[in-house]
Amino acid sequence: MQIFHGRAAGANSDTRTATFHGEVWADPVMPTTDNVTINNVFFPPDTRTNWHTHEQGQILQVLAGQGWVCLEGEEAKAIRAGDTVWIPADEVHWHGAAADSYMLHTAISLGKTVWQDDVSAEQFSGATS
Repeated sequence: MQIFHGRAAGANSDTRTATFHGEVWADPVMPTTDNVTINNVFFPPDTRTNWHTHEQGQILQVLAGQGWVCLEGEEAKAIRAGDTVWIPADEVHWHGAAADSYMLHTAISLGKTVWQDDVSAEQFSGATS
């Protein structure tokens, strides 16, 4: 058993820019342990991840705000505070905040994350129409 205490006093949030569109902030809840990574991720309005997959899947627990999650080849689906999303292994997807709302979620990533291309403005605008 391991106990991971809450965020240490004075610890800084990380900005995530290389694999996200816009300035997204993250705080680790648990460092990668046994191929599981947990982060609280704050998306300001109109920000999102790149397309990506997870080796063993991902769970998103939306804590506040509203946004979108989209599987490749499908329409984006709205998500909001209180929703839980299960994304199975190796499904290409993105997630992020709505154009007019922030979104905070806890992301539980199982196995390796493989980052891909940016979600284009055209692809994202499909979520907002």
